[in-house]
Amino acid sequence: MIRSIPSVGMPDQDPLELLSKQDVLLGSLIKSIGNHSIQIHDNLFESLLKSIIYQQLAGSAAKAIYFRFLQDYGDNLPTPEQIISTSNTVLRFTIGLSFKKIEYIKNLSTKILSGELNIQGLPDPQDEEAIAELVKVKGIGRLTAEMFLIFCLQREDVIPLGDLGVKKAIQKLYNLSELPTHQYMLEVFSRWKPYRSIATWYLWKSFSKFDSIG
Repeated sequence: MIRSIPSVGMPDQDPLELLSKQDVLLGSLIKSIGNHSIQIHDNLFESLLKSIIYQQLAGSAAKAIYFRFLQDYGDNLPTPEQIISTSNTVLRFTIGLSFKKIEYIKNLSTKILSGELNIQGLPDPQDEEAIAELVKVKGIGRLTAEMFLIFCLQREDVIPLGDLGVKKAIQKLYNLSELPTHQYMLEVFSRWKPYRSIATWYLWKSFSKFDSIG
């Protein structure tokens, strides 16, 4: 479903107005694109599962594998129990998952069933603590965890510094001759508190990366 991330920042504070005041260049970008509408993923388990399956695959190949994956469970999202009970042979040779990804999705399912990972109760509003919990799962790296916070948990102040699209968008926005350094990005993102997720959305949109993200 598509809806705007609700603001949980300062009372009576318009995020876009604040961002525009804090950064003139970002303000111009916001004005040219208009209001943001982020696709929020309500099913938390499916979002993590899909993130793992889609990793390092072209869009068409990932969609085909995910389609076969759902087909094997009657076109329904499988439960963690069902995933664990599905043989590796079926997951590898019928569906087309790599053995590494089979390990990852079964590890995710096991942690959810055991309660070791409570995706409904991740630390709030401590984003770093939530990320630390998520990356304990094999196959979930920091960037995947950050995307999960933005597009599933609706966290407004996440900074995906490792995302290449964000780096290229900042290079374009500030007319840099090369990709920004880590320190440069930290300085830029510091201007956008407490709405850095929203600023990031505009960076993705400006770089035409948005359609592949949400």
